[in-house]
Amino acid sequence: MREINLTDTVAFKALASHFAEAKDWQMRMLFSRQPNRFDRFSAEAAGLLLDYSKNRIDDTTMRLLLDLARERGVERKRDAMFAGEKINLTEHRAVLHTALRMPRTARLVVDGQDVIPEVHAVLDHIKAFTDRVRTGNWLGATGRAITDIVNIGIGGSDLGPEMACRALRPFAHPRLTMHFVANVDGHDLDAALAKVNPETTLFIIASKTFTTRETMMNARSAREWFLGHRNEADLPKHFVAVSTNTQAVGEFGIDPANMFPFWDWVGGRYSIWSSIGLPLALAIGFDGFSEFLGGGHAMDQHFRTAPLERNMPVIMGMIGVWYRNFFGTTSLSIAPYHQDLSQFPAYLQQLEMESNGKRVAIDGRPLSLESCPVVWGNVGTNGQHAYFQLLHLGTDIVPVDFIAALKPMHDLSGHHTVLLANCFAQSEAFMRGKNADEVRAELHAQRLAESEIEALLPHKVFPGNRPSNTILMDELAPATLGALIALYEHKVFVQGVVWGINSFDQWGVELGKVLAKNIEPELTGMPCPEAHDSSTNGLIARAKAALSE
Repeated sequence: MREINLTDTVAFKALASHFAEAKDWQMRMLFSRQPNRFDRFSAEAAGLLLDYSKNRIDDTTMRLLLDLARERGVERKRDAMFAGEKINLTEHRAVLHTALRMPRTARLVVDGQDVIPEVHAVLDHIKAFTDRVRTGNWLGATGRAITDIVNIGIGGSDLGPEMACRALRPFAHPRLTMHFVANVDGHDLDAALAKVNPETTLFIIASKTFTTRETMMNARSAREWFLGHRNEADLPKHFVAVSTNTQAVGEFGIDPANMFPFWDWVGGRYSIWSSIGLPLALAIGFDGFSEFLGGGHAMDQHFRTAPLERNMPVIMGMIGVWYRNFFGTTSLSIAPYHQDLSQFPAYLQQLEMESNGKRVAIDGRPLSLESCPVVWGNVGTNGQHAYFQLLHLGTDIVPVDFIAALKPMHDLSGHHTVLLANCFAQSEAFMRGKNADEVRAELHAQRLAESEIEALLPHKVFPGNRPSNTILMDELAPATLGALIALYEHKVFVQGVVWGINSFDQWGVELGKVLAKNIEPELTGMPCPEAHDSSTNGLIARAKAALSE
């Protein structure tokens, strides 16, 4: 079924007319005309506050953006997702990561079966296992308690657990140290193995099919390393699996009783809520993991029930469409002012760019407009001393999402006040900028000569008018982290619906893997020059020469 092009919708055309006026707005002017912008353009849900007042929007902009959301069917498709309809059309699957955080009393029937009892059966299994490890009742082969946990996965099987474990570091078990290995580059695994003792280490092999190339290569190398110190009979005490391939898990030497499954309606980048979250449950305990799920569920309920005018994921998603498709911005910077969220920008890179980095619509036609921007960032205040120069004074406009917690999880005096001051000051600086009169006054106060002032002036003028959102939470805790992740998940969904794409497949990761399988034997065997271009052949030859030395 063909959908109408985004550019042909009534709401998009209305927005295009509105943009002709709005594109020249100055946010200083908007704040002057509407002093209550913070109250008007902020929303709260699930322990989070979203301030979106520092954007090039007014009431008309938001009304038209929400009209577009309605015309594109955001509400209808949202309800279809939560109902378990197979909205992932290219893979004929439901999209039900939200079911993983539903309470035990809920009911959700998919293909004639209520999935909630299965979800909670796995959660019960996770609880029993993590309780044993954390209390020291799970012992290694030599009778010693586990001290180190090495999670071996890639993509969503790595990014989510590592990000969440880092984010919730203050809640972690003091005896357990978490390690994450994803890269097929042996330096990654080698560095992890150098830090652990085989007698007190537990490996989690996270691969739904137990065939993922990078994961299984690392898993087999970890197994070989372990067997250099112990014997095969000891494997079940030191290796567990997050998988659905019982036969392969057993053949590897893992007791299938220590296999934690999940379902095909859980995409990798949405899988932190499933048994892929086992490292997080081990780190913070099952009660903490339950709070994490609860935070995600609270945001689900908000997304499902709040009017679009107060719906945080819808608001964030539509403002992103406004900048991408009207202002032509090409990237979005994530700036968490919290060191424990250092991996959050990397997590969002996969969530957003793997989901919405598409060039064709659901019906296979090329998109009429650009889709997902590049997502990137780093923690504040580090980013201020690295790339904020470009954000303030570069030729590109880059919207920024600031994220901060109002209370720290440490007792170091003064640090958090300085951190929050920098966060709020940067968002204000992006909005206000510094005009020529303000620069002149500043330089006159320094008693500089008029000629020097005129020479410095163009370098020190900040254009401002750079948009940002600010997301605040009381503290970074399991529930608020869960709500924050779910907020961005649903924002991605909203934008995918508006752009008319399937946000839940990822065919773009396949081609390079296929070609790598062809090249790999050539690096150690006979070349096939007719199969490649001259550049690839030259690179293969250079690598073969180096490997044979």
